Formats: sequence, C-alpha cells, structure tokens
Amino acid sequence: IGGGSELKVAARGHGHSLQGQAQAHRGVVINMESLQGLKMQVHTGNFPYVDVSGGELWINILRESLKHGLAPKSWTDYLHLTVGGTLSNAGISGQAFRHGPQISNVYQLEVVTGKGEVVNCSEKQNSDLFYSVLGGLGQFGIITRARISLEPAPEMVKWIRMVYTDFATFTRDQEKLISGQSTFDYVEGFVIINRTGLLNNWRSSFNPQDPLQASQFKSDGRTLFCLELAKYFNHEDMVLVNQEIKTSLSQLNHIPSTMFISEVPYMEFLDRVHISEIKLRSRGLWEVPHPWLNLFIPKSKIHSFAQEVFGNILTDTSSGPILIYPVNKSKWDNRTSVVIPEEDVFYLVAFLSSAVPSSTGNDGLEQILIRNKRILDYCEIAGLGKIHL
Repeated sequence: IGGGSELKVAARGHGHSLQGQAQAHRGVVINMESLQGLKMQVHTGNFPYVDVSGGELWINILRESLKHGLAPKSWTDYLHLTVGGTLSNAGISGQAFRHGPQISNVYQLEVVTGKGEVVNCSEKQNSDLFYSVLGGLGQFGIITRARISLEPAPEMVKWIRMVYTDFATFTRDQEKLISGQSTFDYVEGFVIINRTGLLNNWRSSFNPQDPLQASQFKSDGRTLFCLELAKYFNHEDMVLVNQEIKTSLSQLNHIPSTMFISEVPYMEFLDRVHISEIKLRSRGLWEVPHPWLNLFIPKSKIHSFAQEVFGNILTDTSSGPILIYPVNKSKWDNRTSVVIPEEDVFYLVAFLSSAVPSSTGNDGLEQILIRNKRILDYCEIAGLGKIHL
C-alpha cells in the first residue's frame, strides 16, 4: 500500500471476529480464505510442524496432519476458523493450561506489513515483527503463512462432565487440575443458570455414572457450574488411563451423581462444536447476530466477578453458553501483543450469546448488548484492568 496511504485495510478470515475487527470503515477488507498460498506441507521428524497459508482453516490442518499421525497441540473450541485469524488474537481452548495458546505454538510467520513488504519472521529472524503480529489483531501486519508445531496425535478421548453448586469448590478443583500434576489434557468449565433437565440433555452423548441418582437431580432455578475434562489416549493404554482418571477424579469435590463420561475419537472431540453448528443451521439459528464477550479475569478477582455477574447481572443462560476456566500465565510468551493479567493464574470467561432476530426481549440483540455493557462497566468499577475483546 505504501507508507503515505491512509487507506484502511482489514483481513477477514472465516468472519468470527469480535466487535467488527474484520471490517474497515471506508477501507478494504481482504478475504483471506481466497488467498491461494502455499500448499499445506506436513514435516515429520523430532520436531514436526506444518506449513500452511494464513487463510487455511484449522479443521483442514487437523485432517491433513492426522494422515501422518500428528496434530497441533493447542486449539480453539471451534475449528472452522483461519490460522491467521486465531494467531492474530491468541487461539485458546481447554488445552491452553498445558500448551499455552496457539500463539505459543508457532515457529515462523510470513507477514505482509503496512508498507506492502513480504517479510519472514520468527524468534530468531525479525523477532520484533514476529511477536508483535502474534495477538496483534492485524495491526502490525497480515499473516499470509505460518509454521505450526505438531505432536503425535492420540486415537481416542475420555470426555467427562460433572456439576458443582458451589463456585469456590468449582474453581478450587479447576485450579488443582491445571497444576503441574494434572493427568488431563483439556480442562474447561461452563455456567448454567436456571436451566431445566440439564443432565437429561447430556444423555444423548454421555453415560451417567449413576443413572438413578442422575435422573433425580434437579437443575431448575439454580446456578450450576459444570466442569468439563478430557484425557487423550491410545487403545493399548486403556487400562493405565482408566486408573489415572479414577485416581484424579477421586480428589475432586463435584456432586457424585452428576458425573457423565463419554469415549469418542480424537477428531470427533476436537470438532465437537461443528456438530452443534449443524443442528443450529438446520433450525435456522446459526446465521443470527452473535454479540460475544470474551474476558481475561485475574484469579484474585474471579470470585467477586462471579458473585456480581452470575448473581445479579445474568438471570439465565438461555441465549448461549458461558465458558469459564483457568490457564497458567507461564505458558504464555510475554513478548507477544496479547494483553493478559499479571497473575500466575487467570480465567477466560466467554459469553457466547446468540440473539434472536427481531426479538425485543432478553434474547434480543439490544438486551444482550446492554447486558454486555453492564458486565464491562462492572469490570471497570471493580478495577479488573485490561479487558480482552
């Protein structure tokens, strides 16, 4: 574009950016998925990696790398997103406590700068640009190619859910699970407020450990906290893995009757949100406004945050899931552009709302945006520091 131009340019991946980040007022929006870059190349060996175009979807990287028995280490919950898009934010899911976000698992980038130069960068080469672009929301350059770290892929996943009524117990167990002794590969959680028949909804995919007790559990009118865990394994390790899981679960303080377990192929677990997407699309509930709000909350403030938000601001969770889980700051490279709390442990809290078109009620766009602003105003008053949008 050249140094003297004032033309605004935005890179658009799969169109899931928050707050219009992939738009440019009176500018140019580049459809990164149309970028016919380098063909995907998987490199095996002691330090395996894959070279991909910035417009490639993570689901395609998974499919290709699995052909070689490999896969990336860190994911987002939804895989139908572009590499350049998630690396421009952070790329975080339940694996981040162990491996860090996706931006901690990339070796090299090709970037187009604001001056129109094509630059290769890494930890050793043009490192200032490399770390600025990672988590830089596209403000320092557009990612056109990336080299992503891979690891041997497991075959199967033990996928476990359980419920808590007490927030302090829930967070204490979550923090225990992300400490160095954790046997699990994925730790997440979500909040359920005033939802009926919660455990019955799980039965289509999960088996209750105690079917009779689970059927008698009542969720109506209550605020519940669900812990979600996953342990990766190969078939030959089944006996050892079952013992490890049993030992770890015995140290938790969930409601015993609410434990549900499923066993699924690795691919099916990672692509779990897409299965929900297909169901929503069939009911015409996917192409609707999604006024999402993603926050990083320091561990020291998570209890007061939960008390205010889950106790006062939110009355139910019918407009979409609310995720809440801790990560370890030590797994995040402090040279990148992402702004995170100063504490060793902080929480991702994500309000993943879907607005009902033309509704003027609590499930309408206007009311959800008002609720989001109330949450942000509270964070400011409570001195929660930088907010990650």
